[in-house]
Amino acid sequence: MRARQFVVSRRGGRVSVPVRWEAWTEGVAVGRAAPADRPSGWEQVGGQGAASVVDGGSGTLGTPTEMVVEMDNEPLSLGARVEHKRTKAGMKRGELAAKAGISVHTVESLEQGRRVPTVPLLQKVAAALDTTVAWLLAKPDTLPSADPNAEGILAIRRALTPVDDDLVDELEPVEPLTLRDAERTADYLWGCYWSGRFEQLARLLPTAIPQIRATVRAVPVAEQPAAAEALARVLQAAGDCMVHLAQPDLAWMALSEAVKAANSGTDELLAAALRISRSWQLLVQGRFPEAQRVALTAARGIEPAGDAPLGQLTAYGLLTVTAATAAARAELPGDTEELLAVAGETAGRVGYERSEHQSVFGPAKVVMLKTDCAVVLENYDTALDIARTLPREAPLPLATRARHLADVALCQTRTGQGKDALTTLLTMEDMAPDWLPYQSLPKQVVAELVDQQRQVDRPLLELAGRLGVEV
Repeated sequence: MRARQFVVSRRGGRVSVPVRWEAWTEGVAVGRAAPADRPSGWEQVGGQGAASVVDGGSGTLGTPTEMVVEMDNEPLSLGARVEHKRTKAGMKRGELAAKAGISVHTVESLEQGRRVPTVPLLQKVAAALDTTVAWLLAKPDTLPSADPNAEGILAIRRALTPVDDDLVDELEPVEPLTLRDAERTADYLWGCYWSGRFEQLARLLPTAIPQIRATVRAVPVAEQPAAAEALARVLQAAGDCMVHLAQPDLAWMALSEAVKAANSGTDELLAAALRISRSWQLLVQGRFPEAQRVALTAARGIEPAGDAPLGQLTAYGLLTVTAATAAARAELPGDTEELLAVAGETAGRVGYERSEHQSVFGPAKVVMLKTDCAVVLENYDTALDIARTLPREAPLPLATRARHLADVALCQTRTGQGKDALTTLLTMEDMAPDWLPYQSLPKQVVAELVDQQRQVDRPLLELAGRLGVEV
């Protein structure tokens, strides 16, 4: 990642802060200031250590002009934050409405808390206010957690369990989206997922799920299959997010509905690809043979023959490599090796990292999962050798690359390379601070490093504190 100096607003003054690129989405580069370089008296936008850098460009990394950093006295509610940004920019409601392409009534309703915003609406308002959706949503709600009674979890549970499917329009009236906005919402939620922003994703799901259900019911018959596929994708994002938030029942519920929605669409590969998530759910529950069977059965159902299209190759490769990871955890090295070979051959036919059905598959993805399988089988030196073949600039999602670094850190720890392991962990934290709190493997590695040291050095001690690892 590149480090640069950026101008940061601070209580009426301006200071320069070194920032590293962390992610790039929706026309906004997200950077992170190194802790030692943070000036006192300012907070960063978007979570611990994160700050948004507004580029104003056209969707490729450019030279940002200003880091958006809000102060201690920033407003708390979504409506108040919109009003705060608008007045700070010297805009009247009509001017914001014109810039965002919405009505003045919508701006007024949003600021007064009388309107539940859709994801597309949040995107328009954030762009018009030169900020991010993450900042607009940064409010002190009860954050999602492993507690099934936490406010955020209850809201998602309510969204996944409508009162009565036949009477939902009367009992739970929700404004539908256009098909295009439903598809954009699915894209945005998956962007949150792959950048590790589970808290933001969980805050958006309780609104997005019923809205897209309503869209499926409201759109013309010709658009219903596409709307059903958008619903399936949103529900899959909900299910995968719930796995990270330790809510297996909600994860299972969301994916079951996703499969039903996908069967109402026209994408023949979508229902099969959803089995990647189902297999992962089983894997997390320790049901390794079942996880392998689910992925293999789905893979056989779409096995390519001859000159198969890239979409089919990608979905087949993802299912095959998913089955391999389950086989490794079931302690079946022969199956693991055979499935990885098939996945590698399929990735070679694809030839590059291709995004398909909410995931990425290609030669680099296979390298990462080969590393993971070697780690599971406790072949740590082999795993490190495999990891060294991963191209540094492989276009992989942030969460995927961070998970790979956790595997590398574990291998380094188990092979007596404690200093290298700590460096890897700190790199991973720097790369994905939002993703890290929900992961158990990095905490396990930190605990092992602590046990290996008679006297814990300061960087490791501080990292253990940030992750909640007892020293």
